Amino acid sequence: MSEIRTGRQKYYNIFAHFYDFFIKIHSGHHGDETRKFLVRSAQIDNANQARILDICCGTGSVILSFAEKYSDVLAIGYDFSGGMLHRANQKDVAHKIILIQGDAANLPYIDDCFDVVCCSHALYELRGQVRTNALMEMKRVVKADGKVLIMEHEVPKNPIVKMMFYMRMLMMGSSDSREFLKQDLSPYKKIFGQVNLSHTPSGKSKLVTCRKNSPHIDGK
Repeated sequence: MSEIRTGRQKYYNIFAHFYDFFIKIHSGHHGDETRKFLVRSAQIDNANQARILDICCGTGSVILSFAEKYSDVLAIGYDFSGGMLHRANQKDVAHKIILIQGDAANLPYIDDCFDVVCCSHALYELRGQVRTNALMEMKRVVKADGKVLIMEHEVPKNPIVKMMFYMRMLMMGSSDSREFLKQDLSPYKKIFGQVNLSHTPSGKSKLVTCRKNSPHIDGK
């Protein structure tokens, strides 16, 4: 791992102590709505055999929501920050999830092994080629009939929250993050065969639903 990536890892280990507080300020009372919207959008039919991978899982809120809704799934939270995973482990009092530390751009899984791969409010924090590689890895490990769900923030409208939002990006290289947030679906369409956009009821987040193959290939 490069020195830059190692530095960012240390940043996230520290930020883990404040992450949930930041999300609460940004999302307000819409936090549960956002997670439920993401989980519902997965539309898992055969839950007792499903495998779910949450990339950049942070403190585990999303993957825990999957595990709580579908008690029989294999739910894996994956993050390169030990600090984030430590916080996620503290939340998992019922031991419903598996937590793995690793790099999103180099997943340790075989091809076509997950029914759902998700990444919630984190992809914009990856830079340039690392982000592209992470998307390619998500495509590689999801099944042909599976889904990749990417949830991202809309830029906040509240001036104070917006300032905090951009201050966070400034600490990580805001120009690249801002450009990614401003883009349409083109980064996803370059990689996936099917790409669709939807929004949470509050309008605070957008969900990009991706499938590995185009309709004429997989018949859907």
